[in-house]
Amino acid sequence: MHVVIGGCGRVGSYLAYMLEREGHTVAVIDKDPESFENLWEGFSGKKVKGVVFDRDALMEAGIERADAFASVTSGDNSNIVSARLAKEYFRVPKVITRIYDPRRAEIYRRLNIPTIASVAWAGHRMLSFISHGELDSEYQFGNGEVDLIRLELPPQLVDRSAADLNIPMEVQVICLVRGGSARLATQGTIFREGDILYIAVTKESSGKLERLLGLK
Repeated sequence: MHVVIGGCGRVGSYLAYMLEREGHTVAVIDKDPESFENLWEGFSGKKVKGVVFDRDALMEAGIERADAFASVTSGDNSNIVSARLAKEYFRVPKVITRIYDPRRAEIYRRLNIPTIASVAWAGHRMLSFISHGELDSEYQFGNGEVDLIRLELPPQLVDRSAADLNIPMEVQVICLVRGGSARLATQGTIFREGDILYIAVTKESSGKLERLLGLK
């Protein structure tokens, strides 16, 4: 793919590095030429000095043939304007943007632009570690509102069923791994010694899950 990145800070330069390692071509736009020093010595892509939502800068970066565009500057307004321009004017197939203000993130998602709300995501991750460190979070959905928990079955749950853990709209046993094979769980699924459970839980219900598991 050809990928255009708006912003050459730590995130933009690292994203460029990972994309080139996968064999993609990359062009990076930034208004500060010194920011290109964040790129590694072996960077072979294009460096474009300019504002990320300037059409000339985007076209110099190859936006018209781009397969993806990522806006990761330090400014929310610059990110969303450039993302909308890439999606709606240049018709780039894949567009993603980073937003700092969590209140804006949902608004931009309604514009069908995938959004990473880094402040909300980081905050939720840190809260999980501090308040619910016993739960091993494998993945977070949205901006951290729902966790996917990996759990080695505790002894007290052997021969119990998924129905004993499930709470509608709050806690849901998704699947279990038994003998190296994964299977979807139902209300009637009976747990066996050695099972590994994957449980979806809303952030507000993490405490309830801990109590159900005997962790609190």
